[in-house]
Amino acid sequence: MPACIVFNTCPDENSASRISRTLVDEGLAACVTRLPGAVSVYSWRGKIVTEGEVQLLIKTTAARCSAVFARVRELHPYEEPELLALGVSAGEGSYLDWLCGACA
Repeated sequence: MPACIVFNTCPDENSASRISRTLVDEGLAACVTRLPGAVSVYSWRGKIVTEGEVQLLIKTTAARCSAVFARVRELHPYEEPELLALGVSAGEGSYLDWLCGACA
């Protein structure tokens, strides 16, 4: 079962923690790494915005990716949350076995 990493940014540690914990508790992700201190610069509704955020790296399976997207949309405070998935082309075998087992 192929693995993927979903990128998501949150406005603060509270929302990042809630989303991370829920995804792991519900078996949608094997692990979520929170990277505080991210700064995003983006265009939103005709304005350039610079915001401090918490970057989430959500480790899951390709089969669970759409469920992760749906659950993050339900939990996320942003109107349009970042949801980007990258497929994992290679990884250590026992780690990938654990990841896939945790998302079963």
